Amino acid sequence: MCATYCMPIPSASAGVDRSLLRDDVYRRLRDAIVDGTFAPGEQLKDGELAEWLGVSRTPIREALLRLGTSGLVVAVPGRSTTVTAIDGKATRDARDVIAAMHALAASQVAGRLDEADLERMRDANKRFATAVAAGDVAAAHEADEALHGIPVAALGNHALASVIDHYDPLVRRAERQRFSTDGSASVAAHDTLIDVLASGDEGEAAATAYGIWHSLPAED
Repeated sequence: MCATYCMPIPSASAGVDRSLLRDDVYRRLRDAIVDGTFAPGEQLKDGELAEWLGVSRTPIREALLRLGTSGLVVAVPGRSTTVTAIDGKATRDARDVIAAMHALAASQVAGRLDEADLERMRDANKRFATAVAAGDVAAAHEADEALHGIPVAALGNHALASVIDHYDPLVRRAERQRFSTDGSASVAAHDTLIDVLASGDEGEAAATAYGIWHSLPAED
């Protein structure tokens, strides 16, 4: 018991979900880099980002550290953090890892997805096709992410999902380029993926998923 006045400790339910705050800040900054809001070479200053998102500098710094491990930003000691240029080798390396992870997920859930999951993939591909036809790259990106996320979520392999989440942003920057030029080819590839997942052909599912991701452009 305190001899003097003690500040009451709030219950956990009354506190702020700091992990959620950190994750939200990370996603906002990640998406701003992927969609080009923050261009390669642009400096990102803690104070300006904190003011933009209405948070303290702590979650901003934590998010920038995470983005650094993914290769989206680089920090120069004593200076502000800078958005990295799109590096061909780094993108290809990340693309190959992502392709392998999606191939593994597809092979393991082939024939095991229920009709509701398959229908959600079909709906996502319809949204994707509509967005591509309209030239809406942001909507195409969102629909594509939803479609490919269904097999990964159904598998429930947290290690696999973590690897995808880590390297996905680098690949998505290259992917946006394809959606703005030849997104129609992806619509057909998605249809094929859904069909082989429904058929239960594990080898074909893996090959189709791998091909979709491995065909992404990567600048030299």
